[in-house]
Amino acid sequence: MVQGFSLKDQLFNTEKVAYLAELFGRASPIFDAPAFERHVMSGLLERELKERIAWIAACLGHALPGSLPEVAPILRAGLPPPLSPTRNDDDFGDFIFAPLGDFVVNKGLEDHADLSLDLLEDITQRFSMEWSVRPFLNRWPDQTMARMRVWARHPSTHVRRLVSEGTRPRLPWGQSIGLALGGALGVLDDLHGDKTRYVTRSVANHLNDITKKDPDLAMDRLDAWAKAARQHKDELDWMTRHALRGLIKAGNPRSMKMLGFDPDAAVKVQVTLDKGPVQIGDFLAFSCEVSAQSDVPVLVDYVIHFRRPSGKVSPKVFKLKQAVTHGRVPLTLTKRHRLKGDATTFKLVPGPHRLDIQVNGVVRASVGFDLLG
Repeated sequence: MVQGFSLKDQLFNTEKVAYLAELFGRASPIFDAPAFERHVMSGLLERELKERIAWIAACLGHALPGSLPEVAPILRAGLPPPLSPTRNDDDFGDFIFAPLGDFVVNKGLEDHADLSLDLLEDITQRFSMEWSVRPFLNRWPDQTMARMRVWARHPSTHVRRLVSEGTRPRLPWGQSIGLALGGALGVLDDLHGDKTRYVTRSVANHLNDITKKDPDLAMDRLDAWAKAARQHKDELDWMTRHALRGLIKAGNPRSMKMLGFDPDAAVKVQVTLDKGPVQIGDFLAFSCEVSAQSDVPVLVDYVIHFRRPSGKVSPKVFKLKQAVTHGRVPLTLTKRHRLKGDATTFKLVPGPHRLDIQVNGVVRASVGFDLLG
């Protein structure tokens, strides 16, 4: 049987641990690299991904038992060269350095906050320290935010991104933080004009997190940034689309208008299914005609209302087309949506379903269909 892909085994394995051991073995004669490798591997493979990070950090703490001020020179000496400053996006670094952040938190959170933040500034230029900075935001919020304001103007892309990513309200895998929902907007004011997509993508994701609880707070900030004109219009337009993607899917009227789509536009839609009942594993094939009396920018989505095992209905929004209608000539769109029966995250349930066509956030046409098991 073919084994499935394992992210934890790709990121944390014998070779990666040996690489980390070699770096610190070269950095200090007191670091016993072979013993560190044996210790890590004795308990690594039985653990899940986040547990492996914590385990390697604990093993590193055993190998370097001194206080943070005592071991900080070894930690710095063991770091490889910083990540390339020339890449514009998706340069996260090597996951094997993630445990160094946990190591710093374990040794420095209570008694050595300033030194810890100095070290996180160094390490994040090898691998993002967005998870590790969050305990400091909770324990030392004023001190950490003061450092964030300095980092927002740092010459390293990776340090600037840490400011936005580390303070995200809903950071994936990240510890919850007590920072107010808009508590980092002041530093985002500096970062939104960044010339690096790696940073502006994080800023947009941060605003998208905010939209989950306070949509107007995020949209007000985007309006303010548009008026400030500190970011190139094309990049700010991209950031706006990315930040408001959840609201767009939900049909939020203000977000639609910010992207140039009028929810009140006089648009008509006709939708037709290619066939009646659809078998699980087959395609839901449909066509629709979008028409208006004049040229109208349209954002066309389709919504499938899935039945759940509990009997409830769960709507899911999918992108179809962004276009402009041309007078009385209908815009004809077609789609074949695979109704997968083997998906691991979403189980299809036979029974009546519904398809909606949503234009500029407003449902304009609907049709029902039966899904057969």
